[in-house]
Amino acid sequence: MLAQPFLDYYVILATTVLLCGIGALMGLSSSSVYSQSLGNGPYHFAIRQILFLVVGAIAAAVVSRLSEAHLRQLGGLSYAVVCLMLVLVLTSLGSDAGKGNQSWLVLGPVSLQPSEFAKFALVLIGASYMSSRREEMATLKGVGIYLALYGVIGLLVVAQGDLGTTMIIGLIMLAQMWNFGVPKRYLGALIGLGLVAVLMLIAITPYRAQRVLSFLHPDNGATTSQQPLSAIYALATGGWWGVGIGASRQKWGGLYDGAQNDFVFAVLGEEMGLLGTLGVIVLFTLLVWAGIRTAMRQDSLFRRSAASTATAWIATQAIINMAVSLNLLPVVGVPLPFISIGGSALVSVLLAVGIMLACARTEPDARRSAEASRRSEPARVTSVVDGGHRG
Repeated sequence: MLAQPFLDYYVILATTVLLCGIGALMGLSSSSVYSQSLGNGPYHFAIRQILFLVVGAIAAAVVSRLSEAHLRQLGGLSYAVVCLMLVLVLTSLGSDAGKGNQSWLVLGPVSLQPSEFAKFALVLIGASYMSSRREEMATLKGVGIYLALYGVIGLLVVAQGDLGTTMIIGLIMLAQMWNFGVPKRYLGALIGLGLVAVLMLIAITPYRAQRVLSFLHPDNGATTSQQPLSAIYALATGGWWGVGIGASRQKWGGLYDGAQNDFVFAVLGEEMGLLGTLGVIVLFTLLVWAGIRTAMRQDSLFRRSAASTATAWIATQAIINMAVSLNLLPVVGVPLPFISIGGSALVSVLLAVGIMLACARTEPDARRSAEASRRSEPARVTSVVDGGHRG
């Protein structure tokens, strides 16, 4: 069974469909209370999320059919567009959407979060740069140019005040460098500098420092948010089977706006119980397993780097979001892939799945199987009837 040529492709596709289905269901349940508190109908965010799901599915289907050359071109184009959008966010077109970070670009009736699409662009352009300059990536100059590609977007995201997304971008970069085999001395230096930068950004921003202090000392009275404690209550209340879809109590109180994004895993655990949360974890595990297999079976350096980095992106976000809901990490504002409410985040992660599918479809065994299938198709015979008149 494991030797089937298209196994990775179908595992990635099936797990994504199931996770998106769970996400649509939880989006409807987790966002209903907050939506009504804003004066909207209970289905406002859920309907919008489904519309973004359709857009993301179409975009992922298109990306999954692209050749390596077209993926490289898409990486350069998307990088340029994302940089422009990130700059526009810092102008009058930008908005904080009530979240405290000016990370949204308002284009008429549509609001986008360009920093989410930056992850997709960086996966492709990073893989393209590395695979084209394999020897240079062992030198300081080659690594420096690569870091500049990430640095431009990283600084623009930091300027918006979004530390959580900046950290994810940094982790994507480190995963891509490690998977490619960049010398460990560069990785060690970057990890050290990254930790110092994160600590400085936390120290100079009061609300971030308060979050960390509340996490480290939850009983000292310094807690500024009830959400982490409410998430634990939600998961504990769920038990084995959950209280039922739509019956969450914590989304009415302490979780508030976090019920639909940062703490959606807690609502899922309350309503679907331990079996539901374990089911989601198994689906993510299968998706990551298939992504790693896809990367390892590539004969193209570009596709290997792109597949492994897209997989690391999804895995990292899932682990961090779940850890926050379990109160194992401070609140960092990272959505749970496929499940948290957020159109930009959903479309961007579906684009990452598109990359993984494109790579899985072109695994050597899959290519040979597809070519053999085409050769074995019976030839089509076209008969021509002479309609002329007899003399």
